[in-house]
Amino acid sequence: MIDTETLDTRGFAVIPGLLGPAACRDLAALWPDEGVFRKKIVMQRHGYGRGEYQYFAYALPEPVERLRQTLYPPLAAIANRWNEQLGSERRFPPTLTAWLRECHAGGQKRPTPLLLRYGPGDYNCLHRDLYGDLVFPLQVAILLSEPARDFTGGEFLLVEQRPRQQSRGEVVALKQGDAVVFAVNERPVAGARGFHRTAMRHGVSSLREGERFTLGIIFHDAA
Repeated sequence: MIDTETLDTRGFAVIPGLLGPAACRDLAALWPDEGVFRKKIVMQRHGYGRGEYQYFAYALPEPVERLRQTLYPPLAAIANRWNEQLGSERRFPPTLTAWLRECHAGGQKRPTPLLLRYGPGDYNCLHRDLYGDLVFPLQVAILLSEPARDFTGGEFLLVEQRPRQQSRGEVVALKQGDAVVFAVNERPVAGARGFHRTAMRHGVSSLREGERFTLGIIFHDAA
């Protein structure tokens, strides 16, 4: 399901058609339901860009919970391999339940899956989703809207800050229901002397017109 070769070499991988059109519409339709969210962020108030996002509250909506539980185990195996390559002793447990137990014991108890909405002129600055000392190194974004039909512009962006080299940017083309798996903060890159750490940031370019919804699945909770 996950193209590990692309993920290892480029820091991201696309899962085509992870959600169908009806599931995408149903998730986007949650936006006005204040009862399923714990907090709303207006990006321009914080210098994050322009647009809005809302963090889901526990208990997560069933489709969001299912995605989080299903995606975690294969990503944990990749995360453990990355940590081994980087010489880190941290190993992630095989289930999301066990990992969240560690997060909550460390004081990170607030859910981080979120729904994002962009309108004309909105964008998301390059950033990393770090919410405490405990960080799962991979996350997933699922495009819920259809490019060209629902919006134009609004491309998903990744920037790799390479040591002693110029940064490299990627524009990740997504269709409705596609998911992109990408590095939260850093990833291992093979070099002449073994693996080294390369920092990653992600964002969204400016929308020209329409409305764009995205579901973000982050696997560590917030402090």
